[in-house]
Amino acid sequence: MEVQMEAPMESSFEWKRVLIPSAIVALVLALAGGGYYMYSKKSGGGDGKANAAAAATNSKEKGKNGKDDKEKAPVPVNVASIASAPISSYISSTANVVAENEVKIVAESEGRIERLLVEEGDYVSQGATLATLVRGDAQMLREKARVRASNARIAFNRAKDLNTRDLMSKGDYEKIVMEKEVAEAELGEAEWRLAKTTIRAPFAGRVTERMVNAGQHLRPGDTLFTLTDYDPLIARIFLPERDVIALKTGREVRMTLRAANEITFQGRIRQISPVVDTATGTVKVTVEAVKPPDAVRPGAFVSVDIVRDTKLNAIRVPREAVIRELRGAQVFVVEGTVAKRRAMTLGLEEGDYIEALSGVEACDKVIVAGQGALRDGSVVKILPAKS
Repeated sequence: MEVQMEAPMESSFEWKRVLIPSAIVALVLALAGGGYYMYSKKSGGGDGKANAAAAATNSKEKGKNGKDDKEKAPVPVNVASIASAPISSYISSTANVVAENEVKIVAESEGRIERLLVEEGDYVSQGATLATLVRGDAQMLREKARVRASNARIAFNRAKDLNTRDLMSKGDYEKIVMEKEVAEAELGEAEWRLAKTTIRAPFAGRVTERMVNAGQHLRPGDTLFTLTDYDPLIARIFLPERDVIALKTGREVRMTLRAANEITFQGRIRQISPVVDTATGTVKVTVEAVKPPDAVRPGAFVSVDIVRDTKLNAIRVPREAVIRELRGAQVFVVEGTVAKRRAMTLGLEEGDYIEALSGVEACDKVIVAGQGALRDGSVVKILPAKS
């Protein structure tokens, strides 16, 4: 019994040892085949029609892009010709122009305003009447003083004759002389007070402010008008000490009204302060406007430009043509129908122009509008200049 039972068990064990590895190998091969099928389907490798369509589409797009590159339209631009002309650098500052002669006209006697003869903005000559006060009391006092002075002169003439003939004591004669002098002084004071009832302009100028009305009662010291002499108008600027060293009085300057940059006029340096402000390190320079336009009023804000250096034959490039970058400056120059990028070295700058020390030459045509769409070698179309 023991021998018969051991034989079947050994045979079953051998069969399992052969069958199990074979099943595992078959399973691995099946899984690998399924994975390959899914990958091929996803990537389109197994679909010939899809691959062909994709290849045709790519080929069509490449052909279309190549055609667009060849037929790309020229970039429209505006150009300007470079010229050789003078250019200057400036010491620039800003200030308000003010009238050198400006006064507040005040009442010098008490009284009521009878008439106002001027209004703000009126130009008056020296000595012109601006207003009058009621003259009644002042005239009456003047008449009394005139009568007393007249009587004192008569008494003096009589006493003088008696004194010459020794018919009057010296004491009485000196008393009459003193009374005459007092009466004449009182007459002078009365005439002065009467004159002060007429308010006159101390110099020629323009009435820039009126602070009183007709009928108003005044006391000595009350302000009536502001009178301004527009000639000259001056501006006081403050410059660093190093900029003032080469300046001299009488030097011409350019002045520009900041409210309207097209209004420019000439000025000259009238005075340079002999000291340096220790707090700011600046020097006060007084500039006088020479025949400024009527639009320039006291208090106007102006730019003052003093020529520092001038080059007579500089290569001037329009400012809008220059492309400033961290590494330098560049411009686009038109050569035929192609835009060429050129690096340039900048020099002096004045207004709408910049001096080119290198990179361009006179008569070159630089692009002043449309540079944003350009690259080196771009084809351009030059637009007509605006009239």
